[in-house]
Amino acid sequence: MAKEQRELEGKLKKIVMLVLLSLSTLLQANSLGLNEKLGTMVPLDLTFIDETGKSRTLKDYMDGKPTIISLNYFRCAGICTPQLEDMAQMLSTLDLAENIDYKALTISFDETETPPLAAAKRHTHLTSMGRQYVPDAWHFILSENNSSARLADLVGFSYEKTVNPTSGVVDWIHPAVLIMLSPEGKVTRYLNGIEQLPFDVKMALMEAGEGKVGPTIAKNLLFCFAYDPKAKTYIFKWEKIAATIMFAIMFLFFIYLVKTSKRNDNREDYDNHLNKGDN
Repeated sequence: MAKEQRELEGKLKKIVMLVLLSLSTLLQANSLGLNEKLGTMVPLDLTFIDETGKSRTLKDYMDGKPTIISLNYFRCAGICTPQLEDMAQMLSTLDLAENIDYKALTISFDETETPPLAAAKRHTHLTSMGRQYVPDAWHFILSENNSSARLADLVGFSYEKTVNPTSGVVDWIHPAVLIMLSPEGKVTRYLNGIEQLPFDVKMALMEAGEGKVGPTIAKNLLFCFAYDPKAKTYIFKWEKIAATIMFAIMFLFFIYLVKTSKRNDNREDYDNHLNKGDN
């Protein structure tokens, strides 16, 4: 009986450790490098290289429009691809006129990337949109004179370089977020995560157009609620809450088993000691 209990405890311990490791990774990814700086003014004279290799200022790219900023790198095999895929689909259904009501800029923070790579990435996502989209509304641009790092620092976006010791492949750990700038360059809102709702982005752009700073929706609210585009409201996601409760119960049960096992072990040691004394 004691052996079976120990085997069960071992299995539960492995499960709990895997869950805790996964949660730790997720929490690190969610919190990494994003220190919101709402109201900060980004200088519009920062220069960037476009897909053709031409240098232009941020002011030229924005053209007096509220602007969506995404910070990525174009060789990314991680969250950048799903984020940009979602961004393309979101922009294709956004109830605003691109190049008139807003601009979008995807800015690479990898100093080694090139205009041909930016052009290829832009072409991929523009052609995936399923409708004619004004190309000049969304540019994929590169750093010039450390401009990407300066902009990232100003908006509170940090990233970490990693190098695979075996292959030497360079990757970057970074958060996924869309940052809204007013026509004057003010940071007005952050939209966290890979997936964004067109309605949320529209509201954020309209606020940015007026220079209004909007608070980020609390992460615990986003965990418990999801947006229903038909009803145009947030609905309670009981599945997530149920999963959290189940994990808590499993964790408490594991603690109970560990304590019970220690008591049984102590009792066995005591009995063995008595038996030795009797002998």
